[in-house]
Amino acid sequence: MLSGQPPGQPGRQPPGQPSSQLGGQPSGQPSGQPPDRPDGPGKGGAIASVPGVGEENASRQGRLERAIAGNVRRLRHDRGLTLAELAARSGVSSAMISKVENASISCSLTTLDRLAETLDVPVTSLFRGADAAREAVFTRAGTGPRITQRGTRVGHEYTLLGALRGPHKRMEAHIVTLTERSEEFPLFQHPGTELLYMLEGEMIYGHGDASYVMRPGDALQLDGEGAHGPRELVQLPIRFLSVVAYGEVGTGQP
Repeated sequence: MLSGQPPGQPGRQPPGQPSSQLGGQPSGQPSGQPPDRPDGPGKGGAIASVPGVGEENASRQGRLERAIAGNVRRLRHDRGLTLAELAARSGVSSAMISKVENASISCSLTTLDRLAETLDVPVTSLFRGADAAREAVFTRAGTGPRITQRGTRVGHEYTLLGALRGPHKRMEAHIVTLTERSEEFPLFQHPGTELLYMLEGEMIYGHGDASYVMRPGDALQLDGEGAHGPRELVQLPIRFLSVVAYGEVGTGQP
């Protein structure tokens, strides 16, 4: 006990020492606040955002809202309904419908279900157009690249109709044209499943130990791992569509 201090009375603060520095607390620092965080939670203490993180999700969300907005507006106009009429029939307020049609709100699935039911469409139709752009290949007649394979030297021509690239390359389609007879025919083996559709002429096509007489309109689906190819060209010229499906990339499944 300090000399001259009444029992039970707190010690006096020495002159010139701020009360905030008692106990080693830095001046201006609130009690209990770590010294390396200048502001409390919800202020400057939040974790800094990483550039680019969340931007893709925000873009996807905006695309979804715009798709819903356009679909609701179009369907309402197609049915000749005003905002007030749609609101009265659906139980969704005019203000909410206006926000939906202006893509200024992310409404609940319950709201979308009410709107879809009133507009007499499946709720999924309100999301139409929200998907990201998908790849497609268009080939005009006569412009498909000619593929050189075994057999082209004896009048076997393969015209590629189209194939996607990268992980989406799960299918290829060719028009095969056979114009000359040959004593030997190439045999093919490949992963996946193949579909042949006869367009012109007549041939005997083999798969493993089996033989099939194919005429226009006939189709043959086969496992590509089995050796297959023409065995006899009965009537020339012969044209058929060949579609090979490779299945999921890396799974080995047809």
